[in-house]
Amino acid sequence: MTGILRSAVNSRNRYVRLAAILFICLAAGASVGAVLGFLGPLLTTVLLVAVVIGCLVLQSTQTGLYVLVAVICLLPFAALPIDIGFTPTLLDIALGAVFLVWAMQIMTHRHGDFVGTPIGFMVLIFIVLAIASFIAGLAHSSLTANALRHFAEIILSVAVFFLVVNTVRTRRQLERLVRVILLAGFCAALIGVVLYVLPQDLSVRILSTLRVVGYPSGPSALRFVEDNPDNPLRAISTSVDPNILGGTLILVGGLAVPQLFARDPVLPHRWTVLVTGTVGLCLFLTFSRGSMAGLGLALLVLSAVRYRRLGWALLAVALVALILPQTQAYIQRALEGVRGEDLATQMRIGEYRDALTLISRYPWFGVGFIGTPDIDTYLGVSMVYLLIAEKMGITGLLAFLAAAVMFFVHSWRAWRTTLRDGHMEPILLGFLTAILGALLGGTLDHYLFNPDFPHAAAFFWLYMGLGMVAGRLATAEEPAIGEG
Repeated sequence: MTGILRSAVNSRNRYVRLAAILFICLAAGASVGAVLGFLGPLLTTVLLVAVVIGCLVLQSTQTGLYVLVAVICLLPFAALPIDIGFTPTLLDIALGAVFLVWAMQIMTHRHGDFVGTPIGFMVLIFIVLAIASFIAGLAHSSLTANALRHFAEIILSVAVFFLVVNTVRTRRQLERLVRVILLAGFCAALIGVVLYVLPQDLSVRILSTLRVVGYPSGPSALRFVEDNPDNPLRAISTSVDPNILGGTLILVGGLAVPQLFARDPVLPHRWTVLVTGTVGLCLFLTFSRGSMAGLGLALLVLSAVRYRRLGWALLAVALVALILPQTQAYIQRALEGVRGEDLATQMRIGEYRDALTLISRYPWFGVGFIGTPDIDTYLGVSMVYLLIAEKMGITGLLAFLAAAVMFFVHSWRAWRTTLRDGHMEPILLGFLTAILGALLGGTLDHYLFNPDFPHAAAFFWLYMGLGMVAGRLATAEEPAIGEG
């Protein structure tokens, strides 16, 4: 049938060509109409978007990475309205498709030599330890399709590191991906600010349109300080949770700030200022103290080692925040957190005690990723390091910390060679600042290794990979160029 249609479309007889095209259009229209009638307009739209995303990702790994970044920033929790034992998400489709394309390139010998990087072996050890802990944890936990899917997402998210360092090989590829990250992060921040300033009823109606892809709807779609509507509203964009949005904005903001000082930024300076300002404002409106502290401390380190003017700018922002009446609620909440007076901080302290109890009982390899063997303990704590130790034990935590330390050591050495490279230096410093901010923010949150938030883990390891790529390209004697 396909051969007949191809011959008819290419026929020299224009009537035959017209009839063939008309038949194809009618067949396509009938198919879409049948799907539309069966699923309805909203579900059909979701399905078509998923098909388009899949087709884009399958074009190349570069396009796949662009789509992956867009999904992480803009629709991290969107799920298809189908059940195949679990509900696949757009993130699942993007991750699966980009790894499939990479695997096909390897099998067809179009990939080139495998790149491990100086920290690749430690990242691989971390993945192996995670798999071992997961399997060992099945001795006391029941495996479900959803638990297996969440664990697979986490492993794929960490493996994004290897995908990135092996597929982003030229400066042009790196610059384009940095540009996509900044623009996608800007869009996420802009959505967060707009939804914050709109009347709450209108924001609820807008967010409720995402219920077709699994997002919460109704008044519960909005988030407030301590989940009390009498307290200030918190910006969430399309990230559902303000702390998760804060973690995303740490990575985007850390990458954006050094571009303000670049002689040759990846975006025009006016766009860089707009992106940075919007991201900073949205991060402030999340009321995520851990994210603000993480990014703020990372920027202080950046100002100390490279951009002295940034330090004065941070001081000015801090003074303005102390003076403005509009920021007093934020300052008060920050002080309550430092003193341990608010409910959220007290709950965190309780979680830390419980987590240390669990870790002391299973110190070396943890309890796995599903549940705990003891009825008086639970799995979950608002600190990424304690969470890793709960799931994978001290051994897994040491592997994670070793990979992070090796990343900074290697990137620091690479940075010393980029001091005269006005283009690569701010890119490399951006990844260093973003990773440092995320790790500092992780002391007060768990999104970097929580199976419920695989997009955050994927974004973090994508940055780790891109940081290594930036260091490799910066230290190359003859930097690679090409379209990619």
